[in-house]
Amino acid sequence: MDATLRTTLLAGLCDGSIVPCLGPGVLADVVNMTTGAPLPATSEQLILAMNGGKPMSPKLMFEFSRAAMNVELKRGRAAVTRFLNATYGETSWTRSMLHDWLQDIRPPYVIDINRDTQLLDSYANVRHTLILGCARLGGGDHRFRLYAYDGKTYAPAVPESVDPNVPILFKPLGGPKPQASYIASDADYVDYITELMGGFAVPSFVKTLRRGKRYLLLGMRLNRDTERMILSDLIFGAASPAGWALISDPTDRERCFLAKLNIELVAADWPEMLGAPTTVCATT
Repeated sequence: MDATLRTTLLAGLCDGSIVPCLGPGVLADVVNMTTGAPLPATSEQLILAMNGGKPMSPKLMFEFSRAAMNVELKRGRAAVTRFLNATYGETSWTRSMLHDWLQDIRPPYVIDINRDTQLLDSYANVRHTLILGCARLGGGDHRFRLYAYDGKTYAPAVPESVDPNVPILFKPLGGPKPQASYIASDADYVDYITELMGGFAVPSFVKTLRRGKRYLLLGMRLNRDTERMILSDLIFGAASPAGWALISDPTDRERCFLAKLNIELVAADWPEMLGAPTTVCATT
Protein backbone atom coordinates (compact mmCIF):
# COMPACT_ATOMS: atom_id res chain seq x y z
CA MET A 1 0.00 0.00 0.00
CA ASP A 2 1.17 3.48 -0.85
CA ALA A 3 2.44 5.30 2.26
CA THR A 4 0.55 8.46 1.35
CA LEU A 5 -2.75 6.59 1.11
CA ARG A 6 -2.09 4.83 4.39
CA THR A 7 -1.49 8.16 6.12
CA THR A 8 -4.67 9.59 4.58
CA LEU A 9 -6.71 6.62 5.75
CA LEU A 10 -5.32 6.80 9.27
CA ALA A 11 -6.00 10.52 9.54
CA GLY A 12 -9.60 9.92 8.46
CA LEU A 13 -10.05 7.10 10.98
CA CYS A 14 -8.77 9.37 13.71
CA ASP A 15 -10.98 12.36 12.95
CA GLY A 16 -14.07 10.29 12.16
CA SER A 17 -14.43 11.24 8.51
CA ILE A 18 -13.60 7.63 7.56
CA VAL A 19 -15.57 4.79 9.15
CA PRO A 20 -13.91 1.36 9.46
CA CYS A 21 -16.07 -1.58 8.37
CA LEU A 22 -14.74 -4.84 9.80
CA GLY A 23 -15.34 -8.22 8.18
CA PRO A 24 -14.37 -11.80 9.09
CA GLY A 25 -10.86 -11.40 7.67
CA VAL A 26 -9.76 -9.19 10.57
CA LEU A 27 -10.17 -12.22 12.88
CA ALA A 28 -7.96 -14.53 10.81
CA ASP A 29 -5.17 -14.50 13.40
CA VAL A 30 -7.43 -15.17 16.42
CA VAL A 31 -7.15 -18.60 18.09
CA ASN A 32 -8.63 -20.42 21.05
CA MET A 33 -6.48 -19.71 24.11
CA THR A 34 -6.72 -23.35 25.24
CA THR A 35 -6.69 -25.44 22.06
CA GLY A 36 -5.09 -23.10 19.52
CA ALA A 37 -7.99 -23.66 17.10
CA PRO A 38 -8.90 -20.67 14.92
CA LEU A 39 -11.95 -18.60 15.80
CA PRO A 40 -14.85 -19.43 13.46
CA ALA A 41 -15.52 -16.21 11.58
CA THR A 42 -16.01 -16.99 7.90
CA SER A 43 -19.15 -18.69 6.61
CA GLU A 44 -17.43 -22.05 6.11
CA GLN A 45 -15.70 -21.94 9.49
CA LEU A 46 -19.00 -21.25 11.23
CA ILE A 47 -20.78 -24.10 9.46
CA LEU A 48 -18.07 -26.59 10.36
CA ALA A 49 -17.97 -25.43 13.98
CA MET A 50 -21.77 -25.60 14.29
CA ASN A 51 -21.77 -29.14 12.86
CA GLY A 52 -19.05 -30.55 15.09
CA GLY A 53 -16.28 -30.11 12.53
CA LYS A 54 -18.08 -32.10 9.85
CA PRO A 55 -19.15 -30.67 6.47
CA MET A 56 -22.84 -30.40 5.71
CA SER A 57 -24.40 -30.98 2.29
CA PRO A 58 -22.99 -28.84 -0.56
CA LYS A 59 -26.20 -26.81 -0.67
CA LEU A 60 -25.91 -25.95 3.03
CA MET A 61 -22.16 -25.35 2.87
CA PHE A 62 -22.77 -22.49 0.43
CA GLU A 63 -23.59 -20.02 3.19
CA PHE A 64 -23.82 -20.03 6.98
CA SER A 65 -27.35 -18.60 6.93
CA ARG A 66 -28.59 -21.65 5.01
CA ALA A 67 -26.93 -24.05 7.45
CA ALA A 68 -28.28 -22.09 10.42
CA MET A 69 -31.78 -22.21 8.91
CA ASN A 70 -31.47 -25.98 8.59
CA VAL A 71 -30.45 -26.31 12.24
CA GLU A 72 -33.23 -23.97 13.29
CA LEU A 73 -35.86 -25.99 11.47
CA LYS A 74 -34.63 -29.23 13.02
CA ARG A 75 -33.72 -28.15 16.55
CA GLY A 76 -35.19 -24.69 17.00
CA ARG A 77 -33.84 -21.16 16.88
CA ALA A 78 -32.44 -21.54 20.39
CA ALA A 79 -29.96 -24.16 19.12
CA VAL A 80 -28.33 -21.61 16.82
CA THR A 81 -28.25 -19.03 19.61
CA ARG A 82 -26.62 -21.52 22.00
CA PHE A 83 -23.93 -22.29 19.43
CA LEU A 84 -23.15 -18.61 18.82
CA ASN A 85 -23.17 -17.84 22.56
CA ALA A 86 -20.78 -20.73 23.24
CA THR A 87 -18.51 -19.64 20.40
CA TYR A 88 -18.38 -15.89 21.00
CA GLY A 89 -19.54 -15.40 24.57
CA GLU A 90 -18.21 -18.37 26.52
CA THR A 91 -14.84 -19.14 24.92
CA SER A 92 -11.56 -17.30 25.50
CA TRP A 93 -9.78 -16.13 22.35
CA THR A 94 -6.52 -14.34 21.64
CA ARG A 95 -6.69 -10.75 20.46
CA SER A 96 -6.72 -9.81 16.80
CA MET A 97 -3.76 -7.68 15.72
CA LEU A 98 -6.16 -5.42 13.87
CA HIS A 99 -8.26 -4.86 16.99
CA ASP A 100 -5.18 -4.09 19.07
CA TRP A 101 -4.11 -1.54 16.46
CA LEU A 102 -7.61 -0.07 16.18
CA GLN A 103 -7.83 0.21 19.96
CA ASP A 104 -5.05 2.80 19.90
CA ILE A 105 -7.11 4.89 17.46
CA ARG A 106 -10.62 4.28 18.80
CA PRO A 107 -12.53 5.74 15.85
CA PRO A 108 -15.74 7.55 16.86
CA TYR A 109 -17.88 5.28 14.67
CA VAL A 110 -17.17 1.64 13.76
CA ILE A 111 -19.23 -0.91 11.82
CA ASP A 112 -18.37 -4.52 12.69
CA ILE A 113 -20.01 -7.27 10.61
CA ASN A 114 -18.63 -9.96 12.94
CA ARG A 115 -20.46 -11.41 15.95
CA ASP A 116 -17.52 -11.58 18.38
CA THR A 117 -16.81 -9.19 21.27
CA GLN A 118 -13.30 -7.93 20.49
CA LEU A 119 -14.53 -4.51 19.39
CA LEU A 120 -16.43 -4.10 22.64
CA ASP A 121 -13.32 -5.12 24.57
CA SER A 122 -11.35 -2.40 22.79
CA TYR A 123 -13.74 0.24 24.13
CA ALA A 124 -14.25 -1.36 27.55
CA ASN A 125 -12.78 1.55 29.50
CA VAL A 126 -14.56 4.37 27.65
CA ARG A 127 -18.20 5.37 27.42
CA HIS A 128 -19.84 4.38 24.14
CA THR A 129 -23.10 3.50 22.43
CA LEU A 130 -23.64 -0.06 21.20
CA ILE A 131 -26.08 -1.01 18.45
CA LEU A 132 -26.88 -4.71 17.94
CA GLY A 133 -28.91 -5.91 14.99
CA CYS A 134 -31.92 -8.09 15.76
CA ALA A 135 -34.63 -9.85 13.78
CA ARG A 136 -38.10 -11.38 14.06
CA LEU A 137 -39.16 -9.49 17.16
CA GLY A 138 -42.73 -8.62 18.04
CA GLY A 139 -43.93 -5.29 19.34
CA GLY A 140 -42.25 -2.91 16.92
CA ASP A 141 -40.64 -2.29 13.58
CA HIS A 142 -37.11 -1.45 14.72
CA ARG A 143 -34.44 -4.05 14.05
CA PHE A 144 -31.81 -2.93 16.52
CA ARG A 145 -31.13 -3.03 20.24
CA LEU A 146 -29.52 0.05 21.68
CA TYR A 147 -27.28 0.21 24.75
CA ALA A 148 -25.42 2.96 26.59
CA TYR A 149 -22.12 1.97 28.21
CA ASP A 150 -20.97 4.11 31.16
CA GLY A 151 -17.46 2.65 31.39
CA LYS A 152 -18.56 -0.30 33.53
CA THR A 153 -21.95 -1.61 32.50
CA TYR A 154 -24.41 -1.55 29.60
CA ALA A 155 -27.93 -0.24 30.02
CA PRO A 156 -30.78 -0.26 27.48
CA ALA A 157 -31.20 3.09 25.75
CA VAL A 158 -33.49 4.86 23.32
CA PRO A 159 -32.31 6.94 20.35
CA GLU A 160 -33.41 10.21 21.95
CA SER A 161 -31.15 9.63 24.97
CA VAL A 162 -27.93 8.82 23.12
CA ASP A 163 -24.94 11.03 23.88
CA PRO A 164 -23.65 12.30 20.51
CA ASN A 165 -20.16 12.82 21.94
CA VAL A 166 -19.32 9.18 22.68
CA PRO A 167 -18.17 6.52 20.16
CA ILE A 168 -20.76 4.42 18.34
CA LEU A 169 -20.18 0.69 17.81
CA PHE A 170 -22.58 -0.78 15.26
CA LYS A 171 -22.75 -4.58 15.03
CA PRO A 172 -25.52 -5.28 12.49
CA LEU A 173 -25.25 -9.08 12.81
CA GLY A 174 -25.40 -8.88 16.60
CA GLY A 175 -23.34 -10.43 19.36
CA PRO A 176 -23.54 -12.31 22.67
CA LYS A 177 -23.54 -9.36 25.05
CA PRO A 178 -24.91 -7.50 26.84
CA GLN A 179 -27.93 -9.56 25.74
CA ALA A 180 -27.55 -12.15 23.00
CA SER A 181 -28.97 -11.00 19.67
CA TYR A 182 -28.01 -12.45 16.30
CA ILE A 183 -28.74 -12.29 12.59
CA ALA A 184 -27.89 -15.86 11.60
CA SER A 185 -30.46 -17.90 9.67
CA ASP A 186 -32.06 -17.20 6.30
CA ALA A 187 -35.22 -16.10 8.10
CA ASP A 188 -33.21 -13.63 10.20
CA TYR A 189 -31.54 -12.13 7.15
CA VAL A 190 -34.79 -11.80 5.20
CA ASP A 191 -36.44 -9.95 8.09
CA TYR A 192 -33.41 -7.80 8.89
CA ILE A 193 -32.59 -6.79 5.32
CA THR A 194 -36.24 -6.01 4.58
CA GLU A 195 -36.42 -3.64 7.53
CA LEU A 196 -32.94 -2.28 6.80
CA MET A 197 -34.07 -1.30 3.33
CA GLY A 198 -37.13 0.32 4.88
CA GLY A 199 -34.98 2.36 7.25
CA PHE A 200 -35.94 0.54 10.45
CA ALA A 201 -32.59 -1.14 11.24
CA VAL A 202 -30.54 2.04 11.58
CA PRO A 203 -31.18 4.47 14.46
CA SER A 204 -32.06 8.04 13.51
CA PHE A 205 -28.90 9.51 15.04
CA VAL A 206 -26.76 7.21 12.88
CA LYS A 207 -28.65 8.29 9.76
CA THR A 208 -27.66 11.87 10.59
CA LEU A 209 -24.09 11.01 11.57
CA ARG A 210 -23.30 8.98 8.44
CA ARG A 211 -24.05 11.74 5.92
CA GLY A 212 -20.94 12.47 3.89
CA LYS A 213 -18.80 9.79 5.56
CA ARG A 214 -16.30 7.62 3.72
CA TYR A 215 -15.71 3.98 4.59
CA LEU A 216 -12.69 1.70 4.86
CA LEU A 217 -13.53 -1.97 4.32
CA LEU A 218 -11.13 -4.24 6.22
CA GLY A 219 -11.31 -8.03 6.03
CA MET A 220 -14.57 -7.93 4.07
CA ARG A 221 -15.33 -10.07 1.04
CA LEU A 222 -18.32 -9.15 -1.08
CA ASN A 223 -19.16 -12.17 -3.19
CA ARG A 224 -22.44 -13.00 -1.44
CA ASP A 225 -25.67 -11.06 -1.82
CA THR A 226 -26.35 -10.84 1.92
CA GLU A 227 -23.14 -8.95 2.71
CA ARG A 228 -23.60 -6.77 -0.35
CA MET A 229 -27.16 -5.75 0.49
CA ILE A 230 -26.31 -4.99 4.11
CA LEU A 231 -23.27 -2.91 3.20
CA SER A 232 -25.16 -0.95 0.53
CA ASP A 233 -27.78 0.18 3.02
CA LEU A 234 -25.41 0.83 5.92
CA ILE A 235 -23.33 3.30 3.89
CA PHE A 236 -26.31 5.13 2.38
CA GLY A 237 -25.57 8.84 2.12
CA ALA A 238 -21.81 8.33 1.82
CA ALA A 239 -19.48 10.90 0.30
CA SER A 240 -18.33 10.61 -3.30
CA PRO A 241 -16.14 8.65 -3.65
CA ALA A 242 -17.55 6.50 -0.87
CA GLY A 243 -14.29 5.05 0.42
CA TRP A 244 -11.81 2.22 0.00
CA ALA A 245 -11.86 -1.58 0.16
CA LEU A 246 -8.67 -3.45 1.00
CA ILE A 247 -8.89 -6.74 -0.92
CA SER A 248 -5.67 -8.35 -2.13
CA ASP A 249 -7.29 -10.80 -4.56
CA PRO A 250 -10.66 -9.36 -5.65
CA THR A 251 -13.04 -11.29 -7.86
CA ASP A 252 -14.65 -9.74 -10.91
CA ARG A 253 -17.93 -9.66 -9.02
CA GLU A 254 -16.35 -7.70 -6.18
CA ARG A 255 -14.76 -5.27 -8.63
CA CYS A 256 -18.11 -4.56 -10.28
CA PHE A 257 -19.95 -4.17 -6.98
CA LEU A 258 -17.37 -1.79 -5.51
CA ALA A 259 -17.38 0.28 -8.68
CA LYS A 260 -21.17 0.54 -8.42
CA LEU A 261 -20.85 1.85 -4.85
CA ASN A 262 -18.05 4.22 -5.90
CA ILE A 263 -15.63 2.55 -3.49
CA GLU A 264 -12.00 2.43 -4.57
CA LEU A 265 -10.45 -1.01 -4.64
CA VAL A 266 -6.99 -1.20 -3.07
CA ALA A 267 -5.02 -4.35 -3.90
CA ALA A 268 -3.85 -4.93 -0.33
CA ASP A 269 -5.04 -6.57 2.86
CA TRP A 270 -5.65 -5.18 6.33
CA PRO A 271 -2.21 -6.10 7.79
CA GLU A 272 -0.70 -3.38 5.59
CA MET A 273 -2.62 -0.79 7.61
CA LEU A 274 -0.76 -1.90 10.72
CA GLY A 275 2.34 -0.15 9.41
CA ALA A 276 0.67 3.23 9.93
CA PRO A 277 1.85 4.76 13.23
CA THR A 278 -1.17 5.58 15.40
CA THR A 279 0.72 8.51 16.90
CA VAL A 280 -0.55 10.45 13.90
CA CYS A 281 -3.92 10.53 15.65
CA ALA A 282 -2.55 12.75 18.37
CA THR A 283 -2.06 15.53 15.85
CA THR A 284 -5.34 15.21 13.93
